[in-house]
Formats: sequence, C-alpha cells, structure tokens
Amino acid sequence: MKPMKNKARENNKEVINHMPSENKSPGSKTILSIVYIFLGLFVLMMGYFTFFLLAKSDDVINSTYNLRHDVLAKRVVRGNIMSADGKVLAETVTDDEENEIRSYPYGDMYAHVVGRVMRGRTGIEEVENITLLTSNSNSTEAMYNDLVGVKNPGNNVVSTLNHKLSKVAYDALGDNRGAVVVIEVKTGKILTLVSKPSYDPNNIEKNWDKLSEDMNNESPLLSRASQGLYPPGSTFKVLTALAYMRANPDYIDYHYECVGSTEYEGMTISCSNKRAHGNVDLREAFAKSCNTSFSTIGKSLAIDDFRSLSESFFFNKPLPARISNNPSSFLLKVGESGVKEIMQTAIGQGRTLITPLHNAMIAATVANGGVMMKPYVIDSVESVGGRVLKGYMPEEAATLMTSKEADYLKGLMRSVVTDGTASRLKNLEIKVAGKTGTAEQEGKSPHGWFIGFAPTNDPKIAISVIVENKGSGSEYALPIAEKVFKAYFD
Repeated sequence: MKPMKNKARENNKEVINHMPSENKSPGSKTILSIVYIFLGLFVLMMGYFTFFLLAKSDDVINSTYNLRHDVLAKRVVRGNIMSADGKVLAETVTDDEENEIRSYPYGDMYAHVVGRVMRGRTGIEEVENITLLTSNSNSTEAMYNDLVGVKNPGNNVVSTLNHKLSKVAYDALGDNRGAVVVIEVKTGKILTLVSKPSYDPNNIEKNWDKLSEDMNNESPLLSRASQGLYPPGSTFKVLTALAYMRANPDYIDYHYECVGSTEYEGMTISCSNKRAHGNVDLREAFAKSCNTSFSTIGKSLAIDDFRSLSESFFFNKPLPARISNNPSSFLLKVGESGVKEIMQTAIGQGRTLITPLHNAMIAATVANGGVMMKPYVIDSVESVGGRVLKGYMPEEAATLMTSKEADYLKGLMRSVVTDGTASRLKNLEIKVAGKTGTAEQEGKSPHGWFIGFAPTNDPKIAISVIVENKGSGSEYALPIAEKVFKAYFD
C-alpha cells in the first residue's frame, strides 16, 4: 500500500505542476490602465503647473483682465517707483478733494521705462503692477487701517536706474531724436534707458489725442531705446569681424588694399568721403571703419554661418530682457540673398535692423569676456518701511564667444579710440573701447551710432547711443557717449 501512496503523491504533484498559472482578470488590467492614465495626467498637470509658475504667472497676474487689481486698488495706495540712487520716479499723491493722482516728478525723462497707469499701463508700472498694489506694511497697523477704512501703503519698487546718469544722457540728447542705453557689464543692470521725443505722463489724459494722432510722425509714445529698429551701420562690424575670425583661423594675417571704393555688378560701396585707407590689416580696417574691406569680407562668409552667429546673439528673436522690446532682424538667407545684399549686410546696411538696447548688449558681451547677461531694470521690492521683500539677481543669458575672441574684439574696439573714428575719446582719464557707426538713409541724413565700454582693462559699463537723421556717429553720437562716461567715472 505504501508504494501506491507515493504514486498518488507523485500524480498530485504532476497535476499541480501542469495547472495553468493564475492570470490577471480583464478587470484588473482595466483598473491598472485607468491608474496609469490618471498618473500620467497628474504628472502632466504638475509639469504645466511648474511651467505656469516659472514662465506664465507674471503675465496672468499683471493682466488687465485680472479683477484682483481693482480689488487691491480699493484697499492699497499704489507704491512708489524709485531710482537706484533714491530718487522717487513715480508716486501717488492726494489732491485737495482726496482724489489719488499718480505723479511722475521727472516728467518725460522716464516716461518710456517707468511707464504710466493712465491710457494703458506701460513700463515698470505694467510689469510690477501687482507688486505696487500689494501692501506688506506692519500687520497690526494694516489690520487697524482695514477696520477704519483707511488704505494701506503699497510696496515700493526699486529700479536699477541711475538718476544722475539718466539726466546727463537725456540732457545730452538735446532736441535730437534718439536714445541712450547704459548697462552694467558684469550684472546686466540697466542704468540708463532714455528716448526722445518723449511725453509727460502727468498730462497723458490732456494730450492723448495729440499723442495718438502723431501728426508730425515723431512717435513720442515709442521707446526708441528698446523698441526702435534701425540699421546698425558700422557697429555691426563687431559681428562681421567675429564671423570672419571663426571662418579664418589665420585672421591675424588679414590684409586688404583699400582704394576708397569697390564695385560689384553695378553696385558701388565707398568708404567715408571715398577716402583710400591703403593696405590695412583687420585691426586697421576696423579702427578706420573701412567699408570696402568689410564688404569684401562679407563676400567670403558663408550665409548660413553668418546667420547662425547673428541668431546666437538673439537676432530674429525676443531679447532675454525683462523689459518690453522688439526683436532685431537679420534677413540673409541661403538661396534668397545675393552677393550685393551680403556685402551691404557686412557693413550694417542692407535689411538688418537692431534696437539700441540690443546693441548695448552686444558691446557688454565683448566687455564681459563673451558672456551676455540678461538686462533687467528692477533691483528689489521693499515694504513702505524699507524692508527688502524680494531682490533680483544677475543671470547669464548665454556664453557667445570664447575669452580669446572677446579679448581680440576688445583690442579692435580699443583701436577705434586710439587710432580710428572715435579718437575724440582718446584723452579721457579712463580708457574707452567702442565702435562708431553711420547708418545711411535713402533721401535722408544718416543715423549716427556709438557703442562701447569702459574701462578697457576692467569694464564697468557698456553704452549704446543713436541719434536719428543728423549725420555720422563720430560727430553726433560720440559726444553724447563722452558726457555719459565722464559722468559715471567722475
């Protein structure tokens, strides 16, 4: 009988071993699928929520459709906007009838950068609207004010703007149309951003019809500094030189015989006053702003490489700046652009357009060893008692050239002052580097440009100046830059 028991056990094992493995029921699979779907949706939702907080929240919060603004305005007196050196640039005052009025003590000087609240918010008033309508005053005092129906004071916004420098730049522009931008090289802080013609935001309601009609085509509502688009003229030779350096490792050996003009298929490009510069190397061609040399360089450049370099410097895209700006344009394209346009583009003519802010950023990038910083105009947010609630830190936008390339371009820009078109600055106590530009206009006087930085050995500030339809950069933009440099380093 024992053998039979063992055999039964073996049969049972065999039956067990041959039983099909337990399968998950269709219902279990459906539940798991639903779990995975909801998990995926949750991950997507958290991803969008993070993106919203980082990239979109400011736009939504400051949107004119956000009704929270109206609620806050009934409870909070709009805070002040201050300069970096303590001047009040915008404040809320009360008239004899207890009406709140937004006041701008310096009138038209800061109209474009500080902005306005009437007839549409602009400038800092727009970007920091919710901040100015938020109060972080003493909690006990705030509670008491709420109980008795008194408004609490809003937070103050401290800008990066330097009042002393801004006044010098604004006065130096005189009656000319144009703009001046000054940037702190190592941080990207905007120290000055002025534009003419301007308007007085204190009288915006009274003068709105005249301003909006713009019968004289002066565009006073436009911030020429960050939104005005101009041919860069010879200031663009900074990028042309960089493009040539990258395409020709032996650029130190460059030589060209300038006879004052050059022709290509019926198009003539001339140097200033058709002056023949003779045999020049790259440094001399840059210092003397030799158009024939640089237009010939343009013919040798691959369009794709030239366009790629320009776009790395933020042409054809919004600038990485927390201030309203128009994108500069570089329109050379393979298969569409001919040799004539390439030659014109290489000397800053053609269809290339740039804003003064962008040109200042390019000068600052050279000065900063090839690193472009993100320009910003808000330094901090403070409570009415002076407690810092939020501070803004410098951020890098991109590394756009090697330190070796930047050093060589610094040398080129210094030679413009020591031996070239900006020799007016040669006798300043601090060493300046720069590039002049004269952007030709058909049927009109040219725009005058200057971009540069100082001191050359340890740059602190970079500047961009444009004067519309007056003449050469050496004659009209350079004297303005000289006054700003003197004011800063005085």
